Amino acid sequence: MTIRETGFHDSAAAAGASFVEYEGYWLPSGFSSVAEEYEACRNRAVVMDLSPLRKFEVKGPGAAALLQATVTRDLGALADGQVVYTAMCNEDGAVVDDGTVFRLGPTAFRWIGYTDEDGDWLRTHATGLGIEVEITASTDELHNLAVQGPASREIVAPLLHPAPGAPPVDALGWFRFTTGRLGTEDGPPVLVSRTGYSGELGYEIFCHPDDGARVWASVWEAGRGHGLCGLGLDALDVVRIEAGLIFRGYEYNGDEDPFEAGIGFTVPRTKADDFVGKEALARRRENPRARLVGLTVTEPEALGGELPSGEVRAGESEVGVVTSACDSPFVGAPIALARVAVESAAPGNVLSVAATPEGAPAGATVSRIPFYDPEKSRPRS
Repeated sequence: MTIRETGFHDSAAAAGASFVEYEGYWLPSGFSSVAEEYEACRNRAVVMDLSPLRKFEVKGPGAAALLQATVTRDLGALADGQVVYTAMCNEDGAVVDDGTVFRLGPTAFRWIGYTDEDGDWLRTHATGLGIEVEITASTDELHNLAVQGPASREIVAPLLHPAPGAPPVDALGWFRFTTGRLGTEDGPPVLVSRTGYSGELGYEIFCHPDDGARVWASVWEAGRGHGLCGLGLDALDVVRIEAGLIFRGYEYNGDEDPFEAGIGFTVPRTKADDFVGKEALARRRENPRARLVGLTVTEPEALGGELPSGEVRAGESEVGVVTSACDSPFVGAPIALARVAVESAAPGNVLSVAATPEGAPAGATVSRIPFYDPEKSRPRS
C-alpha cells in the first residue's frame, strides 16, 4: 500500500514533525514532546492535521432523507451552516462509525467519518430505500487543519475573508461553519468550522490539498504571537482521553452500541422518523450491558510506570476492559476510559486494573467522563 502525504505534510515536516502511518496517510506523531504540546493545547494553541478523516458529499433531492434514515441524531432541525455529531448504527444497534454531518444547503450535506466503507454503507441504504441521491468521496479534494486551544479564535478569525452573506469566524457558534477565502477575496477557498477533538475552543480549516502549504503558513504566522505549536497524535491521545472523546477501534470495535461506546447522547428518545437500528437501540437502552466510564488509578506505583490495559476487575471478577489510557497531567495520575458492566459502573466504585495480564493489580476509582472540563465550557466559550 502506498502511504500518502496530506496537503500539510511538507509544512509539518519543516516544523519538526516526526511521522507515523495513520489510515493510509503520514501524520505527525509529535513535534517536540507530549508535555510541551499538551501544555500549548490547554493554555495557548496548537495546530494538527486531521486530513485522513473520510469525507463524503451527499447531494440531491433525497440527501436529507437518506441521512435522517441512516444516522442516530434527528437532523430535522439542522439548519444550513450547522454541524452535528452523530453515530451510524447497523440493524442490531452496533456502531458502524461516528462522525459529523455538515448541512451545506437544502439538498447538500457532508459526512465526515473514519472509514472509506461509510460511502458504500450510505449507497447501499440509498438503494434499499429507493432514495435519489448522489454520494461522492471528497477526501482527496478536502484536507483539514485543526487549530485548537484558548487562543484559536484570535488566530483563525483574521485569516478568513467571508463569502458574501457568510458570518465571520468570531461570530460562529459551537458546531457552526462559514465559508470564504483565505486572507483576501482572491485567496484560496476555505471552509472554517467551529469544531475539534481536543476539549478546547477550536476550529478546523478545510481546503484543497494544493492550498495546504498556504493555509499552514498563514495559520503559523498568525499564531506566532500566541505561542502556537504543532500537536501530534501522541499528545492528541492525552487531550482526547481527558476530554472523554472516543476513538474508533478503541471505544468501539463493531459490536458495541452507542451507550456502551460512550456516545449514548447521540440517540434521542424523541426521533419520530425511522432509522437504521432504531428498534434495537430502544431495546438496548432499556437493557444496558455495559457503560463507558472513566477510571482514575489510585495506586499507580503498582503499574510500574506502565499504563493500565486489558481487563478491569471487581475483586476476583472481570467486569470490563480498558479501551484507552494515558498519564493525565490534569488529573495528576494515570487515567483510562473503560467499558464496564453496569453493575460496576457507578462513580466512586473501586475496581482494579493491571498493566499486563500477568501484572500486579492497581486500584482504580470509577470517575465521570470527561475528566477535563465536564461542563464543556471551554469549547463553548
